[in-house]
Amino acid sequence: MKKVLEYLKNKKMKYEIIYHPPAITTEEADKYIEGKEGIRSKTMFMANKKDKKFYLIIMDDSKRLDIKKMNEIINDKLHFAKEEQLIEKLGLKPGTVSIFGLLNNKDHDINIYIDKEIMNEKLITFHPNDNTATIFITVEDMLKIFDDLDYNYEVIEL
Repeated sequence: MKKVLEYLKNKKMKYEIIYHPPAITTEEADKYIEGKEGIRSKTMFMANKKDKKFYLIIMDDSKRLDIKKMNEIINDKLHFAKEEQLIEKLGLKPGTVSIFGLLNNKDHDINIYIDKEIMNEKLITFHPNDNTATIFITVEDMLKIFDDLDYNYEVIEL
């Protein structure tokens, strides 16, 4: 979490952070931020069939990922990445996946897909690489983070 907060401070990005008990699921985390403005994100770390390509998929947590549609979009078969891959690629444990894991991605080999629906929102939530807090940033700053870290992203309709 410290690395995330330092990064945001160094980049002069405004954020709000709410500390809470550990929350493994987005539904759990949402209970602690009830009534606050901002779309609740669901960030999924996935791998292709051969475990050679990795994907970060960001969407509204109230939606379900249509895996068949996603497979068509990327022309491959996806599955949730294994815990070891999550640790190796993003330095994260299950239940803490967020865009801030990209700060730990030494191989710079994650493909980012964002659901078009969230692009019209002002604020979005993520765990700051720790599930004992929820951080609110602007959608605009989320995109700036990808640009700053030199990641391409694709906005898709899920």
